Amino acid sequence: MKAKSSFLLKLLVVQCLVVICVAQDFDFFYLVQQISDLISKMQKEWPTLACPSGDGYSFWEHEWEKHGTCSESVLDEHGYFKAGLVLKENSNLLQALTSAGINPDDGSYSLESIKDAIKETVGYEPWIECNRDANGNRQLYQVYLCVDTSGKNFIECPVFPHGSCASSVRFPTF
Repeated sequence: MKAKSSFLLKLLVVQCLVVICVAQDFDFFYLVQQISDLISKMQKEWPTLACPSGDGYSFWEHEWEKHGTCSESVLDEHGYFKAGLVLKENSNLLQALTSAGINPDDGSYSLESIKDAIKETVGYEPWIECNRDANGNRQLYQVYLCVDTSGKNFIECPVFPHGSCASSVRFPTF
């Protein structure tokens, strides 16, 4: 009986894995179908900055799975990415930073001045994530802002993760 139940368990695991893999492939292609009219704009405005850089599809799938599904009851995939593009266009964080004299010029800026410049533009405090450059210096990596489930309005973030930036942050060129 043990051999039979072991075989059955393996069969069930294989069936589950096949279903998961098929579902993931289907979801990926479904996502691409849903956002096909946005792809060229997303490649320009919402690229993956990972090295080596790809075409963005895996990155966008990750963004939907991790963040977009939070608003799934209100926004489908197309609505989520469209809302993200509109928010980016309307808030223009790079313009907010450069207007405050904070430029992507490999210079160092105070973390507070970066946060203040962004808060001035969007009305809410961002969470800033830093990583280290090749020389071990802390540099600006990502800016996090919270958005309501409609995807239209910034909101106060309920919690910020533990900080990864020093009081002075390098803003690398890109």
